[in-house]
Amino acid sequence: MKLFNCLVASLALCSAVGATAPAFADNATSSSKPNHAYFDSSNRSDILSGGVRMITVHTEKGDFKVWTKRVGNNPTIKVLLLHGGPGATHEYFEAFDSYFPGASIEYYYYDQLGSAYSDQPDDPALINSLPRYVEEVEQVRKALGLNNKNFYLLGHSWGGLLAMEYALKYQQNLKGLIISNMVSSIPDYNHYAETVLMPQMDKNALAEILQMEKDGKYADPRYDELLMKNFYVEHVLRMPPDQWPEPVTRAFGHINKKVYVPMQGPSELGAHNAILEKWDRTADLGKITVPTLTIGARYDTMDPDYMKMMATKMKHGRNLYCPNGTHMAMYDDQKIYFEGLLRFIRDVDTGKF
Repeated sequence: MKLFNCLVASLALCSAVGATAPAFADNATSSSKPNHAYFDSSNRSDILSGGVRMITVHTEKGDFKVWTKRVGNNPTIKVLLLHGGPGATHEYFEAFDSYFPGASIEYYYYDQLGSAYSDQPDDPALINSLPRYVEEVEQVRKALGLNNKNFYLLGHSWGGLLAMEYALKYQQNLKGLIISNMVSSIPDYNHYAETVLMPQMDKNALAEILQMEKDGKYADPRYDELLMKNFYVEHVLRMPPDQWPEPVTRAFGHINKKVYVPMQGPSELGAHNAILEKWDRTADLGKITVPTLTIGARYDTMDPDYMKMMATKMKHGRNLYCPNGTHMAMYDDQKIYFEGLLRFIRDVDTGKF
């Protein structure tokens, strides 16, 4: 489901708003240069910091700062990116730099509370609470001035779960929603792992992994090694570990285990003995009425057919399937991922969806 705490050890083992419309091309992957207004930040308050803002988030335990960074200007398309984990960082979204500016999309990187660039309070009531994260996203939206005339929320993995929760409470603020590589039920995610993905693994390796989990040996390097070799390179990012893109390894290197482990559990091989283990919003998908794109991939840790089903339950749903992708399809099926994503944003922005 989400970015995982044990990845770093495994890798070591393996070695001013413009007034013009967005310049979309017909194929949704425009190679044309964005207009001048896209780069003009002269009227933006964050010009001195290159788009970076530390936003104050109010909680019952006090005020904290979360990190955001704006790229570009577009009055009708502003995308807020919700990273996975939970407890990872915005960094693995840096692949979006190769596509969004060329389509004149204004977008915001954002590290959630507890993540590397933001404050990291050592308080489970703050960093292990789904409802609190929903309220955090709403406060960030207000601070950035996003509204239903321009606000697209894109959540990947855990970020997709958070995006669904946000939409179910605050969808009146949204123009569009993107749920990337995340199903609407953790029990069904676990069932898919147990009945489809685990049987595909080497039986001896799987038995050893499960025994180590039973024994609580999550910190054993052998546990990480087995997961990387037998699961992660097949279902999280389908590349040799020493060829994983630098933004991905950097993001995983910054993951906060105090957020990840209590919420998700020890690994991506299902979510067990964790806060989110019983989370399920499938019955509520019909309540989401804003234009929504679900993105699934053939080799994902999430069932791609489930992602298709989710789109049919929403009033205005569309599904994007990445036939060569995994959980990180924005990397291992990049062309199809971004073509479909940009087409969705263009269609919503132009009223064709």
